[in-house]
Amino acid sequence: MQLTITGHQLEVTDPIRDYIENKFERIKRHFDQVLNVHVIIRVEKLQHISEATMHIGGKDFFADSTEDHLYKSIDLLVDKLDKQIRRHKDKATDHHNGEAHRLNQAAY
Repeated sequence: MQLTITGHQLEVTDPIRDYIENKFERIKRHFDQVLNVHVIIRVEKLQHISEATMHIGGKDFFADSTEDHLYKSIDLLVDKLDKQIRRHKDKATDHHNGEAHRLNQAAY
């Protein structure tokens, strides 16, 4: 997984970079086919805004969050992306029992 972190009106320090990398490991545990992620963190007045675009094979996911604290914003961002990834993975997984599904198809 290629992770790109960009800061607008904000310097991306090593602790911030490490925190984001550790948080995105959680998504990688749930779905290991993530190709690249682009994270943008910025400050507007007193609000910290985090945005991320995640590309997996053939599909893009986007999430953003606005909080008064940078680390809260990153946590919420990763939670939103994780939820989208889990939903995508559930849709892609065949939940039919193989034998029962074949018997139903044979009945028609």
